[in-house]
Amino acid sequence: MKYIEKRIENFKLLKNEIENMNKAVSILVEAFRNENKVLFCGNGGSASDCNHLACEFISKFKKERKSLPAISLCANNSIITAIANDYTFDDIFKRQIEGLGKKNDVLFAISTSGKSKNIIEAIKQAKKQGMKIIFLTGKNKTNLNTDCEINAPSDKTEQTQELHIAIGHIICEKTENNF
Repeated sequence: MKYIEKRIENFKLLKNEIENMNKAVSILVEAFRNENKVLFCGNGGSASDCNHLACEFISKFKKERKSLPAISLCANNSIITAIANDYTFDDIFKRQIEGLGKKNDVLFAISTSGKSKNIIEAIKQAKKQGMKIIFLTGKNKTNLNTDCEINAPSDKTEQTQELHIAIGHIICEKTENNF
């Protein structure tokens, strides 16, 4: 029972991030309306969330609408392993952003700790290219140069991941309602 109660408490705390979630929606809606795309990046379970959320934009979340341009930078094993082999694992997203990202596109980065080196490098590269950055992370705020940081109110990885997919679904639904 204590496991469920803790998760209920975490979800109730999400109300503190409503303003940041609305800001993320505004960034995405503006990008999609201006024919820009969103690039997702994350590691492990966050990589799975990236694939999932990109799918929600490309296909649909709840309603019929035009496809919205989204790419998960976690989805192509050949690209990831080539970059990790030829450069370093820290560059796996940075190199993809360099090749795919354009000014006013959006990087949607996900990291439960907020400290993943390859995510930090991706954020730096996206900023260098004039992209907007949404950063979905854990409980502690970071000092990274992003346009919108959303903090899941938990310091436990698995609970942060549970909150991340809920936040992602909220953002998808609210974004989709604009199209």
